[in-house]
This record gives sequence, C-alpha cells and structure tokens, in this order.
Amino acid sequence: MTEYVAKINKLLKPMITEKEIVLDLFAGCGGLSLGFEAAGYETIGFEMEKNAAATYQKNLVGNCHAIKLDLDFEYPHAEIVIGGPPCQPFSVGGHQKGIEDSRDGFPVFIDAVRKLRPKVFMFENVRGLLYTNKWYFEIVIAELKKLGYIIDYKLLNAVHYGVPQNRERLFVFGHKAEFTFPIPDKHKITVGEAIGDIMYTTPAESKFFTASMDTYVAKYEKASDCINPRDLYPEKPARTLTCRNLAGATGDMQRVRLKDGRRRRLLHREAARLQSFPDWFEFTGNETQQFNQIGNAVPPLLAYQLALALKECYKLKEMYTTSEILDKHLEANKVLSLF
Repeated sequence: MTEYVAKINKLLKPMITEKEIVLDLFAGCGGLSLGFEAAGYETIGFEMEKNAAATYQKNLVGNCHAIKLDLDFEYPHAEIVIGGPPCQPFSVGGHQKGIEDSRDGFPVFIDAVRKLRPKVFMFENVRGLLYTNKWYFEIVIAELKKLGYIIDYKLLNAVHYGVPQNRERLFVFGHKAEFTFPIPDKHKITVGEAIGDIMYTTPAESKFFTASMDTYVAKYEKASDCINPRDLYPEKPARTLTCRNLAGATGDMQRVRLKDGRRRRLLHREAARLQSFPDWFEFTGNETQQFNQIGNAVPPLLAYQLALALKECYKLKEMYTTSEILDKHLEANKVLSLF
C-alpha cells in the first residue's frame, strides 16, 4: 500500500458530525457523497442506475434510492443539495444536443432547489457547459438567481487537489452568504504514488493487448499526432479517466506498460485509486458497469475539500441570518425610542 492510499483510506471514511442532511441528486456510485460524509454530513442519494445505487448503498452511511427523478418528485427535507446533472447532452461524446436531449438533468435539479430552498447547493458538470453550451449555462444560472441565490462557479482540475489525475470539471455553488473555493495545491500526486505497488503486477483478471490492438493503438496515436504513447507514466498524473477510455476498447484506452513490454488494461482498483477512491470502497455490477461508475464519479478527495468549503459557507449563512435578526431588533428599538 502506498502512502497516498493509506491517506485516502483513513481521510475518506464517513464520519457523521453534522445535523444537516445532504441530498445528492444523480448520485452515481457516491463519489461526491463520500466526500461529504467524510466531511461530516449524512447523505441521501438518488440514482436511476441500479448497480451504481447499490455501490453507494454498500459503502456509505446514507441510503441511495434507485429511482428516476422527475418534476413531480417530492423530496425529503434538506438544507443542502448537491449533484451532478447528467452531462452527456453537453459533452463532445454526447453530440452536444443540450436542452433538446431527454437526458438533461438540469430541469430536475432546479426543481429540487425551488421546492427545498436549501441554504446552500452545489452541482458539478463538464467544462463544455462554459463554452459551446454557455448559452444554456446562462439560462440555468438565471433561473437559480431568480430563487434568491448568489452563484459562484469555477473550473477546477482535480490534480490540484491531491487527485493523481488531470480532470477538469465545472463546479457551481449557490448560497446566500460568501463562498471561497478550496486553495489549490502546487504538488501533484503521480500515478506511481497512487498505484506504484500494483502497477506492474499481473493478477488473474488482467487483460493484455493483442498484436492487433497494439497495431490499432499505434495508428490511432499517429493519426492524433501523439508524441508519447498514451500509457500511464509513474512519474506523472494520469490523463482524465472516462467511461469510454476505461470500459471501451479504444485507441486512448487507459493502460499500463509492463516491464516486459506488454500492455494491459487498467484494473478496477487502479482506476478507483486514480479517482481517489479508498481501497475499502467496493463496486458492484459487472466489469463494464464498475468501470462506468468509476469514470462518471466526482473524485472523492476533491469532493471532500469542496464539502469543507461548503461547510464554511453554510456556517457564514447561519451567522448572517443571526446578525440579520439582531439588526432588525436594533432597528425596531431605534424606532420605538422615537416615541
């Protein structure tokens, strides 16, 4: 076990200390919720994919309901709402259909905020929402502002928050006080620090590249002007992990080059570590379903740091509310003193 793994195994253990409940919409396997439970919040998840919901249920304190959310759904009370509305409509892989795509989860997320009026909310999405589809992002933000929230958003790269992977995503916070994003760390955790103890092993479940796959990959890398082979390098962070390059036999598949020259597909545990999932976190479902859960997840270590930042914002909101009340009493006393 590496030092990095020992750290996340301990740091990301759920430890509920707060009274507030967090609702996690489109929760996946629970990467975001794991960070929040490690920060002290009990979560309730909602996820339509049954195997992902089962993984959440297996590892977290909170319950995950395997249902598809719609605009008629009645949510349990919660002061904090988080989630990752499906991003396929706005990703390159999803052909960027945006609002016309039935997989768009933003109407449901906005509806939940409208119904619950949480003190703080947060959602995560692909970076493309700030570029090709910025027009739709602006609609979403305008709707949330109408509900009385201050909105802060930022592109964050997980590699700057202790995750051994270059993974840039958009994070949006809605609040009524003041929010500060976590401070990035200049030190980058490498692939070797994350999986160095298992990187060159060949367990029974290993899948090796065939000669035809090696030929295919070579053609792919030449066509895409790739200077270095897209293998994992122990001295660098990993490329972005996705469902496609974990589960699919593609030219940019995540793989390890063994010391004897062979290349093998990434193991589930290796992929999970590169996403900052602890070794005790168990995934359910078949091989592809597990890779999809890992590829879709918010890295729990980044989620943990965002949860701590949100906690500070929540406390400021409590202080702000208290000071508002005091100001009203003072103002009332001033008025009374005039008579």
